[in-house]
Amino acid sequence: MTSLTKKVLAAAAGAVVIAGLATAPAAQAAPKSGLKIAVIPKAVNIGYFKGWNDGAQKACKELKAAKCDYIGPTQATGPAQLKFINQAIQQKYNAIVLSAADQNALAPALKKAKAAGICVVTSDADVADTTTRAASVLPASAQRIGEAEVDWIAQEIGGKGKVAILSAAATAANQNAWIDFMKAYLPKKYPNIQLVGVYYGDDDATKSAQQYNQILTEHPDIAGIISPTTVGIRAAAQEKKSKGGTVAITGLGLPSEMKDYVLGGQVTKFGLWNPIDLGYVGTYAAAECASSGNKVPKSFKAGSKTYTQGANGVIFLGDPATFDKSNITKFAAIY
Repeated sequence: MTSLTKKVLAAAAGAVVIAGLATAPAAQAAPKSGLKIAVIPKAVNIGYFKGWNDGAQKACKELKAAKCDYIGPTQATGPAQLKFINQAIQQKYNAIVLSAADQNALAPALKKAKAAGICVVTSDADVADTTTRAASVLPASAQRIGEAEVDWIAQEIGGKGKVAILSAAATAANQNAWIDFMKAYLPKKYPNIQLVGVYYGDDDATKSAQQYNQILTEHPDIAGIISPTTVGIRAAAQEKKSKGGTVAITGLGLPSEMKDYVLGGQVTKFGLWNPIDLGYVGTYAAAECASSGNKVPKSFKAGSKTYTQGANGVIFLGDPATFDKSNITKFAAIY
């Protein structure tokens, strides 16, 4: 067990509230022994997914008989992920835990995995064709995540002005779903805020910084930027710190990566769920699936909590928490 995981467990009472959907205890047999599980992130070099894998490895240790391999690309794209999905098929893994970088491009490979008897559970980001996976472990409903981010920026800019969105890739299903809800929510709740555009940094720090500067060049009177990606919000905060400026920045970020920018005044408030728990529950679901005829049980236990599938095999963990100067130091030490 890593020191990071121990800290998360010790701080669970005060940490991000992502409790599972509690149900009556369900009968649950122990997963099969000797399972091989491939844990495939969007990109292995993103801090968020290091935490995600930390949760996966914790689950694997608790499962005892399972072996979990963290494999994946260094670029967060669907085509880059295909190599590792195919590798898992060729090496006859029992299950795959996947954060999909592209909601459509992975479908053919996932169909091959399914045909080979490999159970696929998406975690963090789902695919469009839900028949290609058994279940999906997601942090919260797309509507809640999108609307929460709009509320955060509205609070900071006083409910009026121009805002832009600095997203990840245009093909990222979770990002697009959140943005769709942002677009619908803004005119209803905040009619005096104008969304001027969506910019894509492809979860690349350099490109995200370029897109941040492009926003400021095209809209010098911009009031705020929402970046629903840990790479994007950090790049924007870093550029603001380097070059100055008054644009408000919020979105989804890792406390450990955002601490200096919150304490430095570049970011007032942002949010996130706990990626460790996403990897943890996703790995338990994958193990159950590989032990139950390639179906995730309607209800299953991961650690001490019971989780239940909703529509389309989706398992929600809970709402994002918010971070500011009052709690950033505490949570930066956790993840």
